[in-house]
Amino acid sequence: MSQGSSLSHTGRDWRQRDVRVLVAALVIAVATVATIALYASHLERTLVTSASAFLAGDRQLESENGEPIPQTWRDEAERRGIATARMVEFSTMVFGAGNFQLVSVKAVSDAYPLRGEVEFQTGPDASRQMVGHGPAPGEVWVNPRLLRLLDLDIGGQVEVGNRSLTVSGLLIREPDGGFSMSALAPRIMMHADDVASTGVIQQGSRVEYVNLFAGESDALDAFYAWLQPRFGPSHEWESIEDGEALSDSLSKARRFLLLGGSLAVLLAAVAVAVASRQYAMGQRDTVALLKTLGVPGRRISRMYLGRLVLWGVVGTALGILVALPIFWGLASLTAELLERDADYSVDLLALGPALITALVALLAFAFPPIQRLRQVPAMRVLRAQPGEAGRGVLRDGLIALVAIFGLVWLYAGEIWLVLALLGGLAALLSVLGVLGWLLVLGLRRIVGGGNAWRLALVGLYRHRKASLSQIAVFSMTLMLAATLILVRSSLLDDWQAQLPEDAPNHFLINIGPEAVGDVRGFLDGHDLSTDTLYPMVRGRLTTINGEPVREVVSKDQSVGALNRELNLTWMEDLPDDNRIVRGQWFAPEATEGLSIEAELASELGVDLGDRLGFTIGSQTIEQPVTSVRTVQWDSMKPNFYMAFPPGGALDGLPATWITSFHLDPSRKPILNDFTRQFPTISVLEIDHIIDRIREIVQQVTQAIEAILAMILAAAVVVMAAVVSATLQDRQREGALLRTLGGRQRLLVNSTMLEFALLGAFAGILGVVAAEVAVWALQYRMFQGTFQWHWQVVVMLPLVSAAVLAVFGRWQLNPVLRVSPMLLLRRLE
Repeated sequence: MSQGSSLSHTGRDWRQRDVRVLVAALVIAVATVATIALYASHLERTLVTSASAFLAGDRQLESENGEPIPQTWRDEAERRGIATARMVEFSTMVFGAGNFQLVSVKAVSDAYPLRGEVEFQTGPDASRQMVGHGPAPGEVWVNPRLLRLLDLDIGGQVEVGNRSLTVSGLLIREPDGGFSMSALAPRIMMHADDVASTGVIQQGSRVEYVNLFAGESDALDAFYAWLQPRFGPSHEWESIEDGEALSDSLSKARRFLLLGGSLAVLLAAVAVAVASRQYAMGQRDTVALLKTLGVPGRRISRMYLGRLVLWGVVGTALGILVALPIFWGLASLTAELLERDADYSVDLLALGPALITALVALLAFAFPPIQRLRQVPAMRVLRAQPGEAGRGVLRDGLIALVAIFGLVWLYAGEIWLVLALLGGLAALLSVLGVLGWLLVLGLRRIVGGGNAWRLALVGLYRHRKASLSQIAVFSMTLMLAATLILVRSSLLDDWQAQLPEDAPNHFLINIGPEAVGDVRGFLDGHDLSTDTLYPMVRGRLTTINGEPVREVVSKDQSVGALNRELNLTWMEDLPDDNRIVRGQWFAPEATEGLSIEAELASELGVDLGDRLGFTIGSQTIEQPVTSVRTVQWDSMKPNFYMAFPPGGALDGLPATWITSFHLDPSRKPILNDFTRQFPTISVLEIDHIIDRIREIVQQVTQAIEAILAMILAAAVVVMAAVVSATLQDRQREGALLRTLGGRQRLLVNSTMLEFALLGAFAGILGVVAAEVAVWALQYRMFQGTFQWHWQVVVMLPLVSAAVLAVFGRWQLNPVLRVSPMLLLRRLE
């Protein structure tokens, strides 16, 4: 066969509906996966950049032993192209205008902050501005409350130890302020070069030295590998992932993006498989004719493989061309939402999943049915013969199953995601098998008639194989789309439930035992709803089952809880947002045992019955683990790694109390009254943390909506491709009915009813399978609670029935517009 003839056949293929559907399916597959991958990469950069402001850098190195971090470490970082800055944090008394006040001091170098900006005012009535630096040497910025507490004015002097500093502005918000629960308020910020002259820091002073680092991830990881062997016991390396509240939000955001991309891969595979199978079935007569003309089967295979490669190249290129403007549009919307410059850079590595998807879709889904064309017998020219052997279809199905879940695993890297979707599809196919048997059993007794319902049911039985395959594809498509919708709703509901409008945004810490009643009275008197007041004892975990903890826990494991004192508490009732995963909560009157947070228990290798020893001041205690519980770190309420029963091992040890409450910005002056009445109690303002987390949620929500829209668009294309698979047969039957005198209204009603029933069956199966998948995903990937989504369970089958009824009506257009005789001639 000549090259010109091949080009002629290829050009003729482009005019065929099945080829256009196949290429369109591939374009949508590549465009969907590429858009999600590009936007996920962009969003990841945006989220991490935004979230890194919580550290004022990409990484933090803390030293709590009162010894400064060696300058040589910063020199090595700068030699590697990493930007550095330093901070010193301590508490002290300051004096101004005849008043004393305990403050938390942050002394920063010129390069601070490396990420984020400081919110600053030049005066109480001045507009707020964002600046990328701290105060100059000899100057100090103070919290607005401190200005009123000390009766100071801008330009006044405040004494910090031996040094008098000029108040040059108001410190409204620091990017990394309040990231740790140890941060105290009110805060003042001064220059690091002024610390030595204050004389405040002496041998044995409680001071924390912090170095900030910012740079490329690879450089930071390599620097950490160089740095780690040089760490002392009090050195701690932190990233944004180490903040419990933020890491939970970022983790859930990443997992949802992975889920959306994985479902896009599944839908893309279904679309390509349906379109290619339909194309192969339409080419059987052509192949039979070629064989009668003496063309060997191997040459036929090469011819069709060449066409498939051409369609793959065209579909992939068009898919990427479609994805790029969509991605740029989403990036522009994100920039507008966050009021920052748009980042239109394309991560070429992010296109990898789209290219792999196209390759696997062609080889595992499109090629097998087309490759089997060489087996079509030449006798088909004279008489119709079955086009596909059951063994070949089964083999294709196994290849497709392995390929599709291999793609999901490669793309998501989450075994539970693969298992959840596999479980949902297994349940779907099991129910589908039972439904098929019941369908054949129930419909075989129905005979035709002039009734639209009878014609619809007879049509289902007559096309039972096609109907079952359509129900299978429809229900799988609906399952995947419904899974994304349900997880999206659950995820956003969980976030909104954890951070409602009245979420606690202030903490009170260092409440003495004698002040607990007065503090509760003050809050009640000002109508401030408060969380429970929890006692807090500072202690360090030192032994596990009598062995030193550093010997039990591998040195390769980085467990931050071992590098600092922990906040221990006792409580009678389990907090509402905690959940027991192993063991039992403390029984009434119980005094033995402790409850440990689940993630820390996993890191330490601790389980029920293990005995944990703590050093508290000069005393030691040891208690068995009686329960393991999850903690909702992003609830912005007091949370604890370790909890003991009232009257237990912590009884009699010196303790302070902690609580949280919500305060509207307009009521901030109440804090001044509180500080005057309780000068030794520290107020920690975390409203900026909540604002930042809500910003992240807003970004992720936008991504969720974009992903959902693309997934639903892909689902509609898949359904249209499946409906078109029986287009010719149904149009032929419609033309025959019209030839035999069937009324147009009867034909329309029966066809729409038939497809509506298909849609209803598929909707029921899809939503049940989706609930199974969501149940697994909520527990394993998102650590949420599962609830039946009755509104979706009811609405999805109805919507599916309506959409497929419209598709059925679309199929009838040629039947209703063209004479039956002419249509029958066209279909021959």
